[in-house]
Amino acid sequence: MAHPAYLRDKARSLRVEKRLTIDELAQRLALPRTTIFYWVRDLPPLPSKQTVPQELGNRKMQVNYRRLREEACAEGRASFARLCEECTFRDFVVLYIAEGYKRNRNEVSISNSDPAVMAVAVAWLRRLTARRLKFSIQYHADQDLAELRAFWGRELAIDGESIRFQRKSNSGQLRGRTWRSQDGVLCITVYDTLLRARLQGWIDSAREEWTRLGT
Repeated sequence: MAHPAYLRDKARSLRVEKRLTIDELAQRLALPRTTIFYWVRDLPPLPSKQTVPQELGNRKMQVNYRRLREEACAEGRASFARLCEECTFRDFVVLYIAEGYKRNRNEVSISNSDPAVMAVAVAWLRRLTARRLKFSIQYHADQDLAELRAFWGRELAIDGESIRFQRKSNSGQLRGRTWRSQDGVLCITVYDTLLRARLQGWIDSAREEWTRLGT
């Protein structure tokens, strides 16, 4: 949809003179963010609204969080051998290497359709963090959601009503496919930055053992 030229000029003028953000411009002019962005993308970026003390405080906080993550990772490395003496801990780490989400340093998340795999994950996550575990199921269109909740609630001794659902993007009928996730794919997530850092230390330690075995 073409918009009048005066709106584009108005958006650019407000951006420069009033230093309005893209969201603020979109709200004031009642236009999509994408349109506003396209109109002002060649203009200089807005200066930071933070004061010098605020910027220094944020930098100090970032340095502190980085130190805490590094200490937690080192703690993970130091505790790896001791924890591996306990049944299934190494299994948990290896499962996370294979199935865990690794792109977010604040999130520990693992998905699988095998109840035995997820039982190990739940047991260890409950031991390793005091944060609340969140459960969700990826499902296909023709699966019974009540049955999925009942199945995973029973298998993992959790409240099935607390499980959220996420429909799979390839959610066609199961009929005709040779592979089936009859009980859906369960995902366990916990937001715990320091646990994620310790977990990285355990992952690195396991990989280094494998590397030594291969040399």
